[in-house]
Amino acid sequence: MQIKMSLIPGGKKGIVGEIHVSNGSQVLAGDIVMEVETSKGNRQISATENGVITHILVEEGSEVSSNQVLLEMEPIEANNTEAKLDQQVTNEEETTNEMDVDLLIIGAGPGGYVSAIYAAKKGLRVALVEKEETLGGTCLNVGCIPTKSLVKSSEICHSVKHSALFGIETGSSLQVNMKQIIRRKEEVVDQLVSGIAFLMDKNDIQVIRGNASFLSEDKVGVTGEKTYEISAKDIIIATGSKISKVNIPGIDLPFVMNSTDALSNTELPKSITIIGGGVIGMEFAFLYRNLGVEVHVVEFMDRLLNMLDSDVTEALEQQAQQAGIHVHTGAKVSKIQQANNGQAVVTYVTASGEELLVSEKVLVAIGREPNIDGLDLDKAGVQLNEQGKGIAVDKQMRTNVAHIYAIGDVTNIMQLAHVASHQGINAVDTILGEKAEMDYTAVPNVIFTSPEIASVGLEEYECKEQGIDYRVSKVSFSSNGKALTMNEPNGFIKLIKDNPSGKIVGGSIIGPDASSLISSLTLAIANDLTEQQITETIFAHPTTAEVIHEAAMGLSIGALHEA
Repeated sequence: MQIKMSLIPGGKKGIVGEIHVSNGSQVLAGDIVMEVETSKGNRQISATENGVITHILVEEGSEVSSNQVLLEMEPIEANNTEAKLDQQVTNEEETTNEMDVDLLIIGAGPGGYVSAIYAAKKGLRVALVEKEETLGGTCLNVGCIPTKSLVKSSEICHSVKHSALFGIETGSSLQVNMKQIIRRKEEVVDQLVSGIAFLMDKNDIQVIRGNASFLSEDKVGVTGEKTYEISAKDIIIATGSKISKVNIPGIDLPFVMNSTDALSNTELPKSITIIGGGVIGMEFAFLYRNLGVEVHVVEFMDRLLNMLDSDVTEALEQQAQQAGIHVHTGAKVSKIQQANNGQAVVTYVTASGEELLVSEKVLVAIGREPNIDGLDLDKAGVQLNEQGKGIAVDKQMRTNVAHIYAIGDVTNIMQLAHVASHQGINAVDTILGEKAEMDYTAVPNVIFTSPEIASVGLEEYECKEQGIDYRVSKVSFSSNGKALTMNEPNGFIKLIKDNPSGKIVGGSIIGPDASSLISSLTLAIANDLTEQQITETIFAHPTTAEVIHEAAMGLSIGALHEA
């Protein structure tokens, strides 16, 4: 068997440090065999099985790359290792590290690391446990950030294809270098991960690598390169979510990817079928289409992104159609098969009957679920919510156990990185005696399709369901000068006003700069601003933000620049 170098993001090299074994050394699973210095710090390389070292293939001081074979070993029978096992148990008992902190946080994603920094700045002694090699969680490593890096590359590709409209002639030499796209993504991730590690050091936060599990309601064990027993006055669970398992025959075929696989795929497919027309599915749909891939989207519901108002999703479907994305709604995937030529065959069923789609790759983008694996919550007495999907918490993010909190995706309240961060701050404030409560009235949500979509507050269908007396104003980007200069006239802004109070209670944007513009609407809703207060505000010209002012005018006398 072989022991290989773990992933070093960005295609960088590591330097072999001390080698702890020699040819003929007997090792057990978990024994440290050598150390490698990377840009993120020192990594300890461990044996994965019991065995005897047969060949050491590197030297101290030599450079190594991701997945490079470092040494070879032969497995050995259990009876040959009994003495060593007994010694290992003794050693582990002797070297178990006991720690006592004010706050222990399990999980170093956007919820965990932000609350760790916030708590440390507030004067608490903080320990942060993370089982993965890198900090930042799903969002930074295999979610929000890497996806947006690929989205940006795809947008540039789209802009270059249409540059002649702006008087820039590029000829017919455009090529997509998927390896460089992925390499750049890794460099961005690497820089941000390194930044988080720096902030941990700067704020004296103890970062512990390993798998955490509750031993009791106030003690957590961590197993990894070292073993810990950590006692904490307060504990925050921030373990995030994992990709949901989908029971579709053929889902394990080699051409089927999930979103994590797609973010590291260095070969651009000629065609792809995306199962799921939600946020993840539609972001990848436009991403791949902008890079020239033939894209089919199969969605079980009768429309895309059904958490949004129908006029927004209808506008998106029109944009998808114009872009050449084939959307199949009201469609249930029944199986995935491999054709004789190696292509993927996706079978789905609609009201009209059974249909087939043939493509080179399949991307399953159906969602995520709370990650509570291995936490042993029962030993702490922590309860799940009524659906059994996520940890139950109150408005202070406290679980049923007074000094244990849970934040982020693991609560299954809102699977958004910025919500997790805010929940973490809220939990720390509660720990410090500041009775803050989470308020989800003004939570912005952004979808990085082409064009972008963003919303905050109430959707129109929610106003109808709640019987609210409301008024809607919609203004098209086609009336906005800046949008026209960008050649992005498609889409609109939609504001919803509560008539009795005049306050803005909801807003949706589909169009250029939606991801930035939504912050202004979030401030307006969070601070109970009225349409009059917005109309009395001066907006810079020419900017896409002027659509906000126009839409606010539309709630009273009517938009000024739209017929």
